[in-house]
Amino acid sequence: MPTATISKPSILLGSIAMALALAGCAASPQHADDPWYSWNRGTQSFNDQLDKFILKPLAQGYEWVTPSFVDHGVTNLFSNINDIGVTVNDMLQFKMLQSGMDMSRFIINTTAGVGGLVDVADMVDLPKHNEDFGQTLGYWGVPSGPYLVLPIFGSSNPRDTLGRVGDALLNPLTYVSFISPTASAAAAGSKVVEVTDTRADLLGTEKVVNEAAVNRYDFLKNAYKQRRDYLVNDGNVADDLDLDENFNTPPPSSSPAKTSTETSPTTATTAPASAPDSSHHMLNLSAPEAETK
Repeated sequence: MPTATISKPSILLGSIAMALALAGCAASPQHADDPWYSWNRGTQSFNDQLDKFILKPLAQGYEWVTPSFVDHGVTNLFSNINDIGVTVNDMLQFKMLQSGMDMSRFIINTTAGVGGLVDVADMVDLPKHNEDFGQTLGYWGVPSGPYLVLPIFGSSNPRDTLGRVGDALLNPLTYVSFISPTASAAAAGSKVVEVTDTRADLLGTEKVVNEAAVNRYDFLKNAYKQRRDYLVNDGNVADDLDLDENFNTPPPSSSPAKTSTETSPTTATTAPASAPDSSHHMLNLSAPEAETK
C-alpha cells in the first residue's frame, strides 16, 4: 500500500487558503488600517501557544545539546541552500552584479565550504544578501496588501504569502519530497532542524521584545512592515516612523489599532529588538535586523 506524504507546499497552500478564506470574514470596521485585525490577533495567539509549548522547548533543548560549531554549521548549510533562490530573485530584479556574487557564494561554499557547512565566501568578502520572491513581486509593482498573520508561518501579507509559494518552488528540498517516502521524511526532518535552529538563534532576542514592547502585536506588525518595506526598496524609504512608539503604546481596546506603512533604515537597523530575518522564523517572534542588500 503506498504511503501518503504531505509536502511543505501542501501545508503552505493549505495555511494560505484557510487564512485568506477566514480573514475575509474577520474584517473589523474599528481597524480600517488593519482589516484582518481579529483574525490576525487570534492567529498570533495560536502561534504563540504553539511556540510556547513546542518550538521554544525544542529550541532550548537543541541549544543545550548542540556545540556552537555544529550550530553555526547547520545555520550555514541552510543559508547556502537559500542562496539558490536568492540568486534567481537577483536575476528577476535585474541585479546582475549581485546575482553573480550570490552564485559565486553558492559555488564556493558548496565546494570549499564542505557543502555549505562553512561560510568560506564570507571570508573572501562575498557578503550574504537577502532576496526572496516577495521582494521580486514588490520590485515589479505588486502591492503588499493588508497585514496578515498566517497560522504557523507568522507575519505576512498577500504579496509575501504568494512569495512564500515562489520561495518553496525555488528550494531544492521541496522536490526531494516527491522522490520517495524516505526522501520525503528526510526533507521534512531537515525542515524541522532548520526551524529549530532558527528558533534557537532567536531565544535571546525574544526576551528583549517581550519586555520592551507593551503592545506586542503592534510592535511585531510594524516591525514586519518596516522590514519588508526596507528590503523591497533596497533601503530607499522615507523616515516617517520610529519603532519606539510601539514600546509605549498600550494594547487597543475599542479604539483603532495604530499602524504605519513607512519605515526608516536607521530605525530598522538600530531598534532595541533587532534580530535575524523574520522570514526565516516561522512564528516571527521579533523584529529582524537588516541584512546586506
